[in-house]
Amino acid sequence: HIQTIRPLRDGVITDYEATKVMLGYFINKAVEGGIFKPKPRVVIGVPSGVTQVEKRAVIDAARSAGAREVYLIAEPMAAAIGAGLPIEEPIGNMIVDVGGGTAEIAVISLSGIVVSTSVRVAGDEMTEAIIQYVKKKHHLFIGEQTAERIKIELGNAIYEEDIKEMEIRGRDITGLPKTVKLTSRDVTEALEDVISSIVNAIKSTLEKTPPELASDIADRGITLAGGGSMLKNLDLRIERETGIKTYYCEDPITAVARGLGSLLDNIELIRKVSMV
Repeated sequence: HIQTIRPLRDGVITDYEATKVMLGYFINKAVEGGIFKPKPRVVIGVPSGVTQVEKRAVIDAARSAGAREVYLIAEPMAAAIGAGLPIEEPIGNMIVDVGGGTAEIAVISLSGIVVSTSVRVAGDEMTEAIIQYVKKKHHLFIGEQTAERIKIELGNAIYEEDIKEMEIRGRDITGLPKTVKLTSRDVTEALEDVISSIVNAIKSTLEKTPPELASDIADRGITLAGGGSMLKNLDLRIERETGIKTYYCEDPITAVARGLGSLLDNIELIRKVSMV
């Protein structure tokens, strides 16, 4: 039988051997061709709140997989670079990167993270919240794929007048197939705790930000990145609760990857922004 393994969860390694194999596969793909395969420089994005032990595990896995040099970059820094924010300037840039496992909030200035908050509440938690809500309210068991589809089609960070609904199928407590109707209001209710956690983390980061940089952010706005940030009206919800204009960067899903990719061509900037 086929077993599905998830090497990373909440932005950190949960299965070291699987991570090593996965990194080895990607490194080989990147350098394939030719008899002598060079050992590449590898740049990896990690949550800003990782522990020393978690950092060491990532570095060791990458080196075992064939990397010559390993640089760890905080994901909000990578997202800010991918979003095209002027991170080297003496002004405050606020980035909110909502990924699968973590939401990363950071204020960046002069190539450094001045204040940051990392919460292990993001896209995966939204999906799990929908699964638990449907189970509790409708006594219906649904899988991750169904919950993900519900999140995309009905998910909303605010309660809207225009209510959408969809039929969903799952198993009831007896194990038999069952169909129920779910509305966009149900899904907003299901996601409320997760959304509140992210918004509260943004507020707490703003409260810790030095006044001059906070003034820059009030003028320039908050930038959103990451697949989890694409929940409908999350930008509007953040705006309402902080009073600061909130924008999506171009192609939020790939912002971190784009930022890491552009760093590979700029060794000086890598050394400035690297966590190790």
